[in-house]
Amino acid sequence: MGIEAVFRQPFAQQVDFFRGKLGNLIPTERWTDVWKSAHDTGFMVAGAAKADLLADLAGAVDGAIADGQSIEWFRAQFDDIVKKHGWTPRGEYNWRTRTIYRTNMATSYSAGRLVQLREGGFTHWMYRHSDAVARPRPLHVSWDGLTLPANDGWWDTHYPPNGWGCQCYVVGTTRDGAKRLGGRLDDAPDDGVTPDGRPNGIDKGWDYQPGATSQLMREIGRKAEALPGAIGAAMLTSMAASDAFSGWVSRPQGSWPIAVISDQDALRIGAETRTVLLSPDTMQKQLRVHPDLALTDYAEVQSTVTRGTRIQDTDQTLIFLLEEAGFVTVVKATRSGKGLFMTSFRRLSRNQVKRDEEVRRILRKGNK
Repeated sequence: MGIEAVFRQPFAQQVDFFRGKLGNLIPTERWTDVWKSAHDTGFMVAGAAKADLLADLAGAVDGAIADGQSIEWFRAQFDDIVKKHGWTPRGEYNWRTRTIYRTNMATSYSAGRLVQLREGGFTHWMYRHSDAVARPRPLHVSWDGLTLPANDGWWDTHYPPNGWGCQCYVVGTTRDGAKRLGGRLDDAPDDGVTPDGRPNGIDKGWDYQPGATSQLMREIGRKAEALPGAIGAAMLTSMAASDAFSGWVSRPQGSWPIAVISDQDALRIGAETRTVLLSPDTMQKQLRVHPDLALTDYAEVQSTVTRGTRIQDTDQTLIFLLEEAGFVTVVKATRSGKGLFMTSFRRLSRNQVKRDEEVRRILRKGNK
């Protein structure tokens, strides 16, 4: 079955993956501005920098994925959006629209299949190459039928799609099932690497497992949100104090669930979720703007949100002030309400006079 036919058969996990990105629309100049698994938790179109333009493009892609629409349908939406915003996209029209359509369709399909493969409890995964590809990549062809344990590290970099236009896919199976399907049980092949360290056969920026980061982060967030308030909060506090958090900070990919807010606070700012996410961009900003904060201080975000004074700054923003500990956290819901992000975390001045003035300024925000 060709890739276009597959796209006409959307499924819940695929749609859920893409819609999980809609709360984080990322303005960019180049396609390399968002790298590898950062695509799991944010939506971008290279060169689209305006929020309204990005929102419309995301809506068109969402419609294509959720309704199984063709590339012709997507191009009609794309034409209307370009005209509406006066945007001049780079690149030849057919190539550009095909790249946007196929890339989002293929990665959402792959990420949705990842959920199914893991939930299905398959012990082994089989790599399959699509015969519908006009100009197949030799290494992709050589991997056809290769069957490895589901937890083999090879899948971290070789889980398809493995490049622009790649139509390869994975089938869940067992050792016995692989034999019946004509697969071959073998060790992971060593095909060498490119000068920049990429595995041979994988296009630049594609040596990651689409959906893996978002699935892990969302599972943590869902678990925290489903648990009784104090237990979910304790879990996220513990995670923020762990080596896993420091590892994420060193290479932030995907958004980290940093805290949970109460139902009442979510209602105040129109959030449909209680899980507060810390995006890679915000983390990088924090490191630049607040170098005085130690990584261990981020374990206090939850206590600031739980015990701090709440100040409503805007319809979508809450400020939490934990005066005795000296921390301030700002939380903002996206316009759709589907996303909830920490936009700032800082420490009050240690100078008592300055500290008192900061507190008064923050409290005045709630009396506007």
